[in-house]
Amino acid sequence: MEPVTRSCRFVVWLHGLGDTGRANEFLADSFSTTAAFADARWAFPTAPTAPKCVRDEEDVLRAVLSVHAMIDREIAAGTNPRDVFVFGLSQGGALGIASVLLYPKTLGGCAVFSGFLPFNSSFAVRVTAQAKKTPVLWIHGRADSLIPIEEGRDGTKFLRGLGMSCEFKVYDRLGHSLEYYELDYCQRWVDNILHRSGREGLVRRVSRNMCLCINLFNCSYHF
Repeated sequence: MEPVTRSCRFVVWLHGLGDTGRANEFLADSFSTTAAFADARWAFPTAPTAPKCVRDEEDVLRAVLSVHAMIDREIAAGTNPRDVFVFGLSQGGALGIASVLLYPKTLGGCAVFSGFLPFNSSFAVRVTAQAKKTPVLWIHGRADSLIPIEEGRDGTKFLRGLGMSCEFKVYDRLGHSLEYYELDYCQRWVDNILHRSGREGLVRRVSRNMCLCINLFNCSYHF
């Protein structure tokens, strides 16, 4: 018997500090309006509520392993790595970019919303060659008083220094929040990636009951 393969894209959304995965499920509907994610599977893991230092390397690496486990399971079930996307806001953006940089395969893309790099430049030696091929979108606001825009500039400079494709999108009036126009821009960015790679037509349309918005609360990440 031939193995069953997945026929839709997979998105991991990593929430910000103090939030929950369940509270972000509406994002699946927001992205479903674009063809690239019309039948996507979504994972919204929830981080523990206990306060932790979001820049502690051990906590970051532990969280990265949880994200990698989700991605590994999806790929093992038949999803092409190039159809896996990792998006995150604030703390979730930091975890998202760390997870992508340390993953041994090239993924579809990573979007960082108002995030930061959770490690210093010495971490560059741990970035895999395949990970460097994953495209990145970094969105930040000049009015962000929680994570200054300098964090975004430094992050994109680091990624570009690795030879990665990283677009830095700045909104002058954006604070530390997630706005609809950011999501719209992210959707267009993904569409452009798929168009350039010729992958926009490679994912079959399937019944929506096969691509449910899923929650992986048992795979919490630990910041």
